[in-house]
Amino acid sequence: MQRFDQSPTDPDFVQNPYPLYDRMRAAGDLVYWSDYDKVCATSHKAVTTILKDRRFGREAPAEFARAVPEHLRPFYDIEAHSMLELEPPRHTKLRALVIRAFTSRGIASLGPMISELANDLIDQLPDGPFDIIDAFARPIPVIVICRLLGVPEDRASDLLRWSNDMVAMYQARRTPAIEAAAVAATLEFRAFLTDYIAARRKAPKSDLLSDLIAAEAEGEKLTSDELIATVMVLLNAGHEATVHTLGNGIKALIEIGKPDVTPATAEEILRFDPPLHMFMRWVYEDVTLFGHDFKRGDEVGCLLASANRDPAAYSEPNTFQADRSGPVNASFGGGIHFCVGAPLARMEVHLALDALFTRCPDLRMTEPATYADLYHFHGLDRLMVTTAAQAST
Repeated sequence: MQRFDQSPTDPDFVQNPYPLYDRMRAAGDLVYWSDYDKVCATSHKAVTTILKDRRFGREAPAEFARAVPEHLRPFYDIEAHSMLELEPPRHTKLRALVIRAFTSRGIASLGPMISELANDLIDQLPDGPFDIIDAFARPIPVIVICRLLGVPEDRASDLLRWSNDMVAMYQARRTPAIEAAAVAATLEFRAFLTDYIAARRKAPKSDLLSDLIAAEAEGEKLTSDELIATVMVLLNAGHEATVHTLGNGIKALIEIGKPDVTPATAEEILRFDPPLHMFMRWVYEDVTLFGHDFKRGDEVGCLLASANRDPAAYSEPNTFQADRSGPVNASFGGGIHFCVGAPLARMEVHLALDALFTRCPDLRMTEPATYADLYHFHGLDRLMVTTAAQAST
C-alpha cells in the first residue's frame, strides 16, 4: 500500500486537494495517509463499499473508545446522543423519528418558501462588489432550518455562531482556542434548546421540533438529551454543508458560463466540489477488502471527494458537466448513515441557484475565489462578485 504525506492544512492543498486525490487513486483503492495515520479509501467503488458495509461504522468499539478530556466533556456529552455518531439500535430509533418528522412536514412543500427566500435575498443584493457567501449562501440554509424547526429567525445569528464554532471541532486546524469556543457554543446552544423545548412541550406548533417532541410523548423514548442532540446535528450538519455547496456551486457555474440550473446541475455541483471530503469509519470485525487486512478497532478514512472524481465511475471527472449522468455521487455518504437531509439539501441548492442565475445572469467574480482552511470540509472563505440584479422575478 502506497504512503502519502500531505498536511491537510497546507495552503496549496486547501486551495486544490484534487491533484492529491488523483495521485492517491492511481496508487490503488486504498492508500496510507501518514498525516492521519490511517488507511484511506480513494476510489468510488472502495468508498461506497465501505460506507455501506455493516462491518464498518461510526461508533467506536467499546474497547477502543477514547477517554474524553474533562474540559471537552460538554461537547462530547452531546455527541454521545447524536445519530451521526451512533450505531443500531440507538441510531435506528433516532433516524426513524427524524425521517418520520421530515415526512410529516413534507419536504417537497418547502419548495415555494425556499424560492421566495432566495428571491427576497436577491432583492437585497448590492450592485457593487460584495461577498455572496455572506449575502446569499450563508443565510438561506439557516433560515430554512429555523423555519423547519420552528426556531425564531431573530436567533439566526446565534445559531450560525454556535454551528460554526461546534463544527470547527472536526477540522484539521483544530486548536485549544477552537476547542474552548466549541464548548462555550455547546453550552449556550444547549441552554437555548432546553428552554425552547420546554416552551414547545407546553404549546406545540406545526414544526419539526413539535413533531419530534410528539414522537417522544407517544412512547418512542426519545430522551431530552437525544432531542437536543438531534436538533443540533440537524442544524450543524445541514447548515455547514449547504453553505459550502451553494458557494462552491456559484463559483463553478460562473466559471463555466452560468448554464440553466436543473436538479442534474445541482447534483453535479455536489459531485464536482463537495462540501465534505472525508468521513471516518471504525472497523468492527477483521475483514479483508481491496487487498488489505482490516482489524477490529482500525479506523479508515473514506475520501468522498476522491470517489466523486474517479474516472472509473465518471467520464472526464475533473470537468464540470451540468447535465452529467452516472452513478450516485458519494457526497451524502452511504448505508444507514446516508444523510437524512439529502432531499432538502438538493432542493435548496437547485432552487436557490436557479433563482440566483435567473435573476442575475450577469453575475461575475471580481477577484479570485479562495477556499478556507476547513478540512475535512471544503468551502470558500469568501466569493466577491458583482451583479445588476433584475428588478423582478
